[in-house]
Amino acid sequence: MDLGLKGKVVLISGGYRGTGAGTAQVLAAEGAKVAVHGFHVAQADEVVAKITAANLDAASVDGDLGTNAGVKRIVDQTTEAFGPIDILVNNYGAPSQTNWDTSPDTWLEGWNKNVLSGVRLTQAVIPSMREKKWGRIIFVGTIGTEKPSNKNPDYYSAKGALPTLVRSLARELQGSGVTANLVSPGMIATDEVREMVLRRATREGIDTWQEAEQWAVTNMMPNLTRRKPTPEDIGRFIAFVASEAAWHLTAADLKVDGGAVDA
Repeated sequence: MDLGLKGKVVLISGGYRGTGAGTAQVLAAEGAKVAVHGFHVAQADEVVAKITAANLDAASVDGDLGTNAGVKRIVDQTTEAFGPIDILVNNYGAPSQTNWDTSPDTWLEGWNKNVLSGVRLTQAVIPSMREKKWGRIIFVGTIGTEKPSNKNPDYYSAKGALPTLVRSLARELQGSGVTANLVSPGMIATDEVREMVLRRATREGIDTWQEAEQWAVTNMMPNLTRRKPTPEDIGRFIAFVASEAAWHLTAADLKVDGGAVDA
């Protein structure tokens, strides 16, 4: 199926690694022009090099998502490279290693990273999307909000705000041709997760990823498919949400977890 993404301009926050990098590669393969964000100059260059080596379109952009000036820099770099942004993937997010003794000031840092960074980018791209009467705004959440740990409460509470944020945003954009959705994956087999799973599985006498994956889906975060998706798997789902075919999809919290919440 042609997703209608050829020539679309995409910005992916935190695209320099993990799920963001996998999504960048998938969208570029669909013909999109992808701006891959890193926080520092050249941080996204490795991901961009892999994409451009396949004769696909990508550019490295950099800036601080925690400030309005940083977001302006990111959007300006993207526009200079490819033109106005059609698809925004608010992928970036990270825990701050908090607990219930952590200062609320640190919690605010977590909310800045996991909510307000996406709000800043969203506010920056809405005017041009409205003008074109077409756009896709996709936030990336986590199903961890369904069964949060007592660790990293700032992260889970911030990510837990995203379904409400997206529904409000979709109402704001009604009738504009711009959709707003949330994609909430379960555990993803990023390099960091694979290392962590293998480290724990080794204690059980397991030393291959194939065995470790099965151990993880039984003991760490069970799901009904009995597999862990790769960043590219999540990227393919995001590509559909960004597509022409998904024009009627908005205000949704789409759980891509293999049934993990119910496992």
